[in-house]
Amino acid sequence: MTLAELFMTIEAHSLVDPSIPISAYKPIDLSIHNSELKAINVSSSKDLETFIWNFRSQNNAKVVYGGYLEQRGIYQRSIYFNQQNTELERNIHLGLDLWIETETPIFAPVEGSIHSFKNNTNHGDYGPTLILKHDISNCTFYTLYGHLSVESIAKIKVGAEVKQGEQIATLGTAEVNGDYPPHLHFQILKDIQGFEGDYPGVCNKANLEFYKLNCPDPNLLLKL
Repeated sequence: MTLAELFMTIEAHSLVDPSIPISAYKPIDLSIHNSELKAINVSSSKDLETFIWNFRSQNNAKVVYGGYLEQRGIYQRSIYFNQQNTELERNIHLGLDLWIETETPIFAPVEGSIHSFKNNTNHGDYGPTLILKHDISNCTFYTLYGHLSVESIAKIKVGAEVKQGEQIATLGTAEVNGDYPPHLHFQILKDIQGFEGDYPGVCNKANLEFYKLNCPDPNLLLKL
């Protein structure tokens, strides 16, 4: 069974407040192709947050989301993404972002266990990050949760079981989450490749085909 086939059989728990209806989720375009972003200083977390919150208000949304395989300009502010080399520049987003207020509780979409966690403190990085391991119907995969609060990873233990719908974290502020507006970076991984508490969430064009296979669309599971 492939992951795509498995996900068709799973009713995932909401990553955030399950009382929020799907109709209150709205997709947002943060790609280099969105002309509205040309007037925004996307290197400023405050300016980007204002843009996102205005979009949310204008669309009567509770949560705005998107970004899978989106080519973005917001990473050019940090040398962490190799923006000085156009061939190696990492600017293609491999997860799905949920933009919502800081301290928002985050829930496990499916049952699993804590694989690893880490505070990734590079400028533009994830900040506090949690990875869960899932073994369902003879399929093993991992889910990554980035931009969390420091408290989210303060007292957890590798190997601890996690139930579907269990609160696993809260969102962090720009001061700890890599300097972004508050949001959850959610990513699915087939092969963890030996990483612990971290995994590339952004890739370059040269490696895109590999990461498309190893990091399938999170919305296959979430069904937003």
